[in-house]
Amino acid sequence: MYNLFTGIMLSFFFLLSTSISTQAQSDITLEGIWKYHMFSTERVEGFRFMNDGRHFTRLVNNDIKMFDIESGEFVKDILSSEQLGDDLSVSGYEFSEDEKFILFYTNRVQQYRRSFFADYYLWNRETEELLEIGEEPGQMNGHMSKGGELTGFVFENDLYYRNNATGELTRVTEDGKINHIINGASDWVYEEEFYITRTFEWSPDGEYLAFLRFDESDVMEFTMTDYNGGTYPEYTTFKYPKVGEDNSVLTVWIHHTEDQSLIEVPLPFEDFYVPRIYWTPDGELVIYTMNRHQNELSLWLADPETGAKRELMTETNPFYINLHDNLTFTENGDYFIWTSEKDGFNHIYLYNMDGEEVRQLTSGDYDVTAFYGYDPVREKVFFQAAANDPLNREVYSVSLQGGEPDLLAGEKGFNSAGFSSTFDYYILNHSTANQPPRHTVFRVDGEKIRLIENNEDLTKVQNDLELSPVEFFEFKTSEDVLLNGYKILPPDFDENREYPVLMYQYSGPNSQRAVNSWRGLNYWWFQMLARDDYVIVCVDGRGTGGRGEEFRKLTYLELGKYETKDQIETARYLADKTWVDQDRIAIFGWSYGGYISTLALLKGADVFAAGIAVAPVTDWRWYDTIYTERYMRTFEENRAGFTGNSPIHFAHKLEGAYLLVHGLADDNVHFQHTAEMVRALNLEDKDYDLYIYPNNNHSIIYRNARYHLYNKMTNFLNESL
Repeated sequence: MYNLFTGIMLSFFFLLSTSISTQAQSDITLEGIWKYHMFSTERVEGFRFMNDGRHFTRLVNNDIKMFDIESGEFVKDILSSEQLGDDLSVSGYEFSEDEKFILFYTNRVQQYRRSFFADYYLWNRETEELLEIGEEPGQMNGHMSKGGELTGFVFENDLYYRNNATGELTRVTEDGKINHIINGASDWVYEEEFYITRTFEWSPDGEYLAFLRFDESDVMEFTMTDYNGGTYPEYTTFKYPKVGEDNSVLTVWIHHTEDQSLIEVPLPFEDFYVPRIYWTPDGELVIYTMNRHQNELSLWLADPETGAKRELMTETNPFYINLHDNLTFTENGDYFIWTSEKDGFNHIYLYNMDGEEVRQLTSGDYDVTAFYGYDPVREKVFFQAAANDPLNREVYSVSLQGGEPDLLAGEKGFNSAGFSSTFDYYILNHSTANQPPRHTVFRVDGEKIRLIENNEDLTKVQNDLELSPVEFFEFKTSEDVLLNGYKILPPDFDENREYPVLMYQYSGPNSQRAVNSWRGLNYWWFQMLARDDYVIVCVDGRGTGGRGEEFRKLTYLELGKYETKDQIETARYLADKTWVDQDRIAIFGWSYGGYISTLALLKGADVFAAGIAVAPVTDWRWYDTIYTERYMRTFEENRAGFTGNSPIHFAHKLEGAYLLVHGLADDNVHFQHTAEMVRALNLEDKDYDLYIYPNNNHSIIYRNARYHLYNKMTNFLNESL
């Protein structure tokens, strides 16, 4: 696991948009969007700032190249194809702390959403020697110690490391077993809900290797079926803990690399989570623990020699705590920086090493939405916030001594930044709902250095096609709740005509779709529909983000209730417009959005003529422990919340046209949800359309599936409305 605030990995935001063939595009078609990707942005792979803060590297055609941040000019090859030969390619890489070594991987094979298997190699830049890290193909989580002396990895659920100088291989654990014991990697539910795949961390001096051990022996299994043309299908079985069932049993271990000793850090709790481990700069192990309800989070400091620990801080919340990686220890070892919602909004705090709050660094009725890091030279913290309104984002810095934040980027729209390792430069990513991303290099004092990319080709296509602008609006519901949304009207909109409406939403906890940023390929599909005389509307209901804790956690214990009410209220608000045909309103969503579109269609049968649900949850009893129990607790604790807001209990209410879509290889929201929904609809003699995609996971993107799906959804809307 890496920390976003290190300023090293920037590929999470760095999308450079170059047109493939958009200049020749005369109209918007489904083939152009989903088959030929004519409107896509292109990702710049492997972008990383170097230690000097002045240069960065990129992966270009299998070469790792160095560029100057100010001029953008190529400086030299860090690692070239000629050095590696024809048999090796670079899929991803990391530098050692001193940049002497490059750890890279090839032959990547995806496992779940974030985890993958690959073959890892180490390149010594001084000797130009290549070291193969694993002895057999298919390692996971390759990661170097800070000094670059050792490289750890996981193979067949056991933890290993190799000495980068001598080549000696050390096996740390020997009890790894598929679907039973995992060392140094995560189980499915930790990967999906706690966003981690690597669960081992090197101490700063490389002397200790801490790791998590998952005993998932008692976790129930789930099996998916793939159809690949063989006589018999292929099966994938993995551990998936559903709400109320057994989780993996976690233990924390520390391996001493000199004497090969192994000790366990005692954590005498029952039924708890260990979502993170870190090291302090002084070499103490930091352990996060959370209770199963996820409303109590503790930070512990453990001595790597003895395993003895002390509590650094505990935070509680009446609802739940959103896990984050916003933990930074100052270089002098006296303080740490942390973000918390404890005053009702997400803000940044400074604590001493006794766990006492020193000062609140940001405050006000707004949320800090991203934490970029701490610059020890300038003694400043850099962050993103929705300080002006929930629709836009700005980038700020604030002194460790407190005071008013300084605005670094505040142009209306969505601003995000990636900082160099020295915090001398940052690359600003700015977009709006109507403007594709622009990427610009700035000095930290605000001086603009150069424009990297402004998506000129896509902007030209927008202008040539005379597209309808995305327009933001707000309205109050009958319960006096102010909601934000956007709409796209037909280009030749006539307020004296009546138009069909497609409402799009996601609605999940702390999410936002009605935000002033570029929305990707769905933007083009919505524009295509608008050109066919549809009105497109998206509204964020209660439970969504950018508006403080009270608004986003209102849905606690009753997921679906308020979100559905707000979508129905939106439909009624629209139905009152003279330019809306109240008999032709549809709602669409994917995953959580599919859950809400289903509930809204069933509970709002008087306002919705049609609904599309892709990969929906249909009963929270069938979803995973961490996510479901965070918001709903267990079925035994909250029967009313589960039954009152699960679509399968309302199949009898279906009146409109319903399109239900699912991938058979969905490891996240299992096909079980759709199968049970179909069973409930059949029992009620209800008509529906069902489309399934074999060998497709939650994204439904493989083997032409995405184009096929959007073609079906378009036809369904045309036929239904």
